[in-house]
Amino acid sequence: MSRVANNPIQLPGGVEVKINGKDLTVKGSKGSLDLSLNDGIEVRQEDSALTLSYASDALKAMAGTTRSLLNNMVVGVSEGWEKKLVLNGVGYRAKASGSSVNLTVGLSHPVDYKLPEGVTAESPSQTEIVVKGIDKQAVGQAAAEIRSFRPPEPYKGKGIRYADEHVRRKEAKKK
Repeated sequence: MSRVANNPIQLPGGVEVKINGKDLTVKGSKGSLDLSLNDGIEVRQEDSALTLSYASDALKAMAGTTRSLLNNMVVGVSEGWEKKLVLNGVGYRAKASGSSVNLTVGLSHPVDYKLPEGVTAESPSQTEIVVKGIDKQAVGQAAAEIRSFRPPEPYKGKGIRYADEHVRRKEAKKK
């Protein structure tokens, strides 16, 4: 059985947590995030650490999930989250400008993806996209939606993939 909820969350310098009943607000140098707690789960702040407690064993799994969400919020407002995408394929290009990403990925038309609120993207080169933000879920969702326009295919490896993703290649059909 996991004991994730029992681990305290260390607060780095510059991160401030406000507990208002069931609502939590985490503020840091990069921004502010909110979380609403479930019934039966309590968060206490002691010095520079947050600890969770739960009313019954039935809430143990939810307490672990809440602890992970809270830790992701603390890391997000202090350091931020980022996902790196790589484009493989002849003529595949990406250009991030403002709140949108323009993709040329072998379709009959260029794809313009509008980034959600709080998420930014930059393209260090024509074949790389770096998606950044303070909300881990929003960053991951935006990266997944960009990847879904042309997921990597197993024969030539063409498509959009995560930088740390390994694409299993298949052998071509033999005559």
